Amino acid sequence: MPSTSNKWQRALLVLIPAILLGSLLLWPTRPPAPVQTLSYSQFLSAVEAGQVSKVAISERQADGVYKSGEEFTVNLPPQFTEVTETLTRTGVEQTYQPPQTASPWLSLAPLVFWVLVIGGMFWLQTRRAGPGGASGPLPIGPKANRWLKPGEMAVNFQDVAGIDEVKEDLLELVDYLKNPVKYREMGARIPTGVLLYGPPGSGKTLVARAVAGEAGVPFMSFSASEFVELFVGMGAARVRELFAQARKHAPCIIFIDEIDAVGRHRGPGLGGGHDEREQTLNQLLVEMDGFDGYSGVIVMAATNRPDVLDQALLRPGRFDRRLPVDRPDVKGRLAILQVHARSKHVDPALDLEVIARRTSGFTGADLANLLNEAALLAVRRGRKEITMAEAEDAIERAVAGGPEKKNRAITPEEKRRVAVHEAGHAVVGAELAPPVDKVTIVGRGMAGGYTLFHSEEDKRLFTRSDLLKRLAMLLAGRSAEELLLGEASTGASNDLERAVGMAREMVSRYGMGASLGAAGAAGAEGYGPDGLKDRASEALAAEVDREVRAILADADKLAREVLVRRRSGLERMSEALIEKETLDGAQVMEVLREPVAEEVPQLAH
Repeated sequence: MPSTSNKWQRALLVLIPAILLGSLLLWPTRPPAPVQTLSYSQFLSAVEAGQVSKVAISERQADGVYKSGEEFTVNLPPQFTEVTETLTRTGVEQTYQPPQTASPWLSLAPLVFWVLVIGGMFWLQTRRAGPGGASGPLPIGPKANRWLKPGEMAVNFQDVAGIDEVKEDLLELVDYLKNPVKYREMGARIPTGVLLYGPPGSGKTLVARAVAGEAGVPFMSFSASEFVELFVGMGAARVRELFAQARKHAPCIIFIDEIDAVGRHRGPGLGGGHDEREQTLNQLLVEMDGFDGYSGVIVMAATNRPDVLDQALLRPGRFDRRLPVDRPDVKGRLAILQVHARSKHVDPALDLEVIARRTSGFTGADLANLLNEAALLAVRRGRKEITMAEAEDAIERAVAGGPEKKNRAITPEEKRRVAVHEAGHAVVGAELAPPVDKVTIVGRGMAGGYTLFHSEEDKRLFTRSDLLKRLAMLLAGRSAEELLLGEASTGASNDLERAVGMAREMVSRYGMGASLGAAGAAGAEGYGPDGLKDRASEALAAEVDREVRAILADADKLAREVLVRRRSGLERMSEALIEKETLDGAQVMEVLREPVAEEVPQLAH
């Protein structure tokens, strides 16, 4: 049988054309061209002068035609016997029309039509929601009946890599779903709710699907935003229907993606969609309270904003277990690359370890996209396997934001400025940070050039000195332009934006301001218990701004000190980039190596 969702779609396909057709039929027709209106005396004068050829009289109105062919109209007095006598005497053709009595229902036709249209739409919506808004054939979201049966899930833990600790915790859920009896005999209550939180693309949805695939239980996945409807109460009805279905399919897993769409902090009622979201959240809390730990229904949810979730949602008995799904380290990235490389033709010489080291900060989705881009490049270049060249090009596409602009027209002055800018990044980076991996003035995306740094290992904790060096690297391009060319350009806009953001985090998130210290963290914006953003006082915000300016000034001073000390290397690097356009790490170190002064031979006496 066709689903309720399909019936609803077919009804819309019929209803919308009917509305348009009815609107065209009932829409008032275009009024005729304006007709000359005469006064009663003008009308009599025209008749006496023999200018009128014929007249049609209807009640107290006469529509006439001049002998010239022009039409006119005139309103007649209550007694117009004089008119008929005059028309008869002058020989004007006369016709009389009986009064027309229009049906009163005709004037009500547009109103009746729209009442039927609105009533029909409301009836269809009611049928869709079910009687009382709580029962009946209610589809969960735009796609009804999306339960994946055991064996239909093609994902298991072998397809998940880079988050071994999370997998270990979830193995307990898998074991419970397979062998619930031993847990009941022990009196252990399995967590009914598992919250996965982490940055976008880290693999939260993949983990949930893998748990269902590993356990071999029914699985339903949808976004929390699908609960929120225009009509208040519809979201709560959807939640009730969802959990009613889940109890029928138990043991099973429900996965709610982006749960912060309905699970944010509750505050004072603001009306509209806010009330609908709160009612949906309240119903979700009530339904999760109905689990006793032995129902076999496990609710998994994902979010990248755990800080905005309502505390009632996170208490024990609802989401008992909260698991961070973070960006993988170098070992995790290697494992993820190996998983995705299984389905692709890869050159044996392709070193995945090198790619893993060069992709610090990439999520699992980023790495999957990287290998896919590399495969597309290999096909474009007519190769049968993905080589290291395609992998490196895909990394640079991801970092710099697009393909190389080899054919872009650039003036010699602009080329020199870009070379000086990137040379500044390379010189300061080579002295303060990990080795330079590549520097180029061939643009990608919106960038005129870029510098890549090679990190042998991931670092998660940074001191104030570490961050100050990173800021100096960001500001080095602008400082190099001022040092060698006399003034900066607009090419440093992205560097400045990133530098200001990092400096503000140092003050208001990490408490690294010189005068504010830990108190600077009070200047950070966050969500209070009412669900609204907390804001620092004006005095504290002004102090945070002052600290940010001081940090940026210190970083700029550090960058200038390095550039002045290594000015000769900066000039050589700029000239090398103008000549070759792209330098790898070894070439960069060769250019920056200071020449050794030759000894002047001593003359023999």
